[in-house]
Amino acid sequence: MVEINLIPNINEETSIAKIEEFIKRKVDESNSNGVVLGLSGGIDSSTVAYLCERSLGKENVMGLIMPSETTSAEDIKHALLVGENLGIECETIHIDSLIEPFKELCSHEANQLAEANLKARIRMMILYYHANSLNLLVAGTGNLSELLVGYFTKYGDGGVDMLPIGDLYKTHVRQIASILEVPAEIIRKAPTAGLLPGQTDEEELGMTYNLLDQLLYLMIDQSMEDEIIAKKMDISPNDVKRIREKVKKSNHKLCSPEIPVLR
Repeated sequence: MVEINLIPNINEETSIAKIEEFIKRKVDESNSNGVVLGLSGGIDSSTVAYLCERSLGKENVMGLIMPSETTSAEDIKHALLVGENLGIECETIHIDSLIEPFKELCSHEANQLAEANLKARIRMMILYYHANSLNLLVAGTGNLSELLVGYFTKYGDGGVDMLPIGDLYKTHVRQIASILEVPAEIIRKAPTAGLLPGQTDEEELGMTYNLLDQLLYLMIDQSMEDEIIAKKMDISPNDVKRIREKVKKSNHKLCSPEIPVLR
């Protein structure tokens, strides 16, 4: 596979201004006191934290660091660094003790997927506990690349009140992060969901985010056929087909539960 650059750049300053306006509007419309978000130590949550602090002021942003046994020490360090740099209120809540009771409560043994998604859903519950208690909105940290291929947990990290960077491909998030002066070591490191030991996003996706973004841009934004995409990007048609199937199968994650029409 050849790393190329078919996806157009964005105007970073204009995009930042629009996102800040969006965050302010959502908080104002809901009569909320601000936002709470999960700080994973990755580029996406860090970028959202910086955008929220710029939009609302540090006193109106809360960051929750929710590590488990599969969270790396580096990610915890980076999450704390973001909170310290921004001067926002941060709280660290270890979630392993909340996961263990499920093994006794439930008669069926969990597979790896169930255990991984449980972590994301417990984090969602903790976020909404704080949101409801403190009259805050939950700011999601998903980007467009992840949303399109379903690389998030339904009712987990997908359970939020707004998605400030949800219209930015990962490529664009990196551009925005640089302008916002997110620490370089966070921007450079390999993205990981941290739900499984040694997990990295790009290994699970089967390609780099750079390549995925080009493919999704041609597939979604340009509505190109698979054969044309494969030829234009000089990649295997099977890779294009695999991503097309991910997009199709993951569509339900972006929609409200379907209701049968009876009248």
